[in-house]
Amino acid sequence: MGALSSTVLDCPDPERLAAFYQRLTGWAVTYRSEAYVFIGDGPVRIGFQRVGGFRPPDWPADGARAHLDFTVPALGPAVAELLAAGATKPEQQAGGDHWVTLLDPDGHPFCLAVPE
Repeated sequence: MGALSSTVLDCPDPERLAAFYQRLTGWAVTYRSEAYVFIGDGPVRIGFQRVGGFRPPDWPADGARAHLDFTVPALGPAVAELLAAGATKPEQQAGGDHWVTLLDPDGHPFCLAVPE
């Protein structure tokens, strides 16, 4: 009946947040306007929408919220690169050697996992 085409994250600066996720995914910008930037040309894209007065999520205090999961070849190098790009690592972690939760530069949680 329907197909997921994109996931959109609210943010104060779509260009900046798109650049962060481009570094993670390697995806190119496929659409941009003053209020939106989309990356990826596959069946699912990630969009970034400018929102005035944006407040970052207070994860994990806000409870269950949607987040993005990404597979990476190895956690250590990926975490190091993304921390250098502006991500932060929250204290609360539960993935051990299999996955890690990070917060993007605007505070959205996302997870990195190694293939099973």
